[in-house]
Amino acid sequence: MGKIIACKTDELQSGCMKKVTIDGKEIVVTNVNDNFFACDDTCTHSGASLSEGTLDDHKIICGWHGAQFDCTTGNLAKFPAKINDLRSYTIITESNNIFIEV
Repeated sequence: MGKIIACKTDELQSGCMKKVTIDGKEIVVTNVNDNFFACDDTCTHSGASLSEGTLDDHKIICGWHGAQFDCTTGNLAKFPAKINDLRSYTIITESNNIFIEV
């Protein structure tokens, strides 16, 4: 496994999220109380970009149909139908850099 820089810590304020592309894969990086997390950016319901939705504490809410995913694990938190969880990634923070382990 290797690690690839996603962004700088000062680019992502607490309560915000940012979409990054790593090896052709779109990933959303979130900052929850200065703890960083990463998971796939594509909603497993209809394919919306989750980074265009909202972040409420540790839940990413899809802007299209309201599916909610726990950004700390990628698990589906709330939706009327069962859809797949998101893949989550290990984050490594060194100095001012946020790396994603791939």
